[in-house]
Amino acid sequence: MYALLFRVCFLLSLLSSSSASAVTMDWTPIGNPGNACDPQLQGCFGAVGYAYQIGTYEVTNAQYAEFLNAKASSDPLGLYSTNMGDPSIGPSGNYGGITRSGSDGSYTYSVIAGRGDMPVNWVTFFDTLRFTNWMNNGQANGDTETGAYTLLGGTATPSNGDTVARNAGATIVLTSEDEWYKAAYYNALSTSYFAYPAASDAQTTCAPPSGAANQANCSPLVAGAFSDFTTKGSYTGSASPYGTFDQGGNVFEWNEAILTGSVRGGRGGSEGVGAPFLAASTRVELLGGPSYDHPDVGFRVAMIPEPGTDLLVIAGLIGLGVRRRARD
Repeated sequence: MYALLFRVCFLLSLLSSSSASAVTMDWTPIGNPGNACDPQLQGCFGAVGYAYQIGTYEVTNAQYAEFLNAKASSDPLGLYSTNMGDPSIGPSGNYGGITRSGSDGSYTYSVIAGRGDMPVNWVTFFDTLRFTNWMNNGQANGDTETGAYTLLGGTATPSNGDTVARNAGATIVLTSEDEWYKAAYYNALSTSYFAYPAASDAQTTCAPPSGAANQANCSPLVAGAFSDFTTKGSYTGSASPYGTFDQGGNVFEWNEAILTGSVRGGRGGSEGVGAPFLAASTRVELLGGPSYDHPDVGFRVAMIPEPGTDLLVIAGLIGLGVRRRARD
């Protein structure tokens, strides 16, 4: 008994050390391993054979700015886009949330007032992998080119960029399409899937934030004005079946899937595309390829414990400590 208590206390000390890092995440546990996939015209999605955790919210400007301040004082990998510094909205707006100051070698990054808890945008597929590598490697001076993914060449577009895939033993990762899909649509009680990511088969209503059910930030016009991103968790009555937020609307989210050639997948719709893009049946090809960035594209991360290891215990402890509507 005392040995078990010592072991749990040791694991909690590791968790505490991890939580002291610059970026903290709210995690939502996704259980029910071995679920069946959901047949759609483009394939069968959502089957995952292991328990995992997924970010309760999209990665935010505040979280990404911490990454930039840790790893981009000089930015040869192009982790920052100057479009991030423009918060303008509307048809030609950039909807950015992070400014850069200083000169090469001493760049610093700041969140634009009021936009810290909005989703980061203007990130390429490779930016998302480098962020997850950094998280996987403990943050601080953690490497961006190895860890969850191996990126070769030392340039913004890796030489293996068309084929790069998750490494065995990776712990913090960009979501696979199936991991993302299950968290958004799977109903563990009925062992079936909802059509929309707010636990509904009815089409989501695009509307300003409220506590109403099955609503999302998905209309280019709200109350007669151009829409903007909303802060994480603003649609308090519209969580997914597991308790994630904004898997419908706000920004499209990169996932690992290779769809055609080197084109990677995105899901979830955005603030300006309309409700049909939020549906489980809508699979999006981000046609600019993995180096593509856009004002309506961001990402979400997952944590994959290795079964039978202490990390599984740590993941469970994190899950117990997080509530569906916890804020960073």
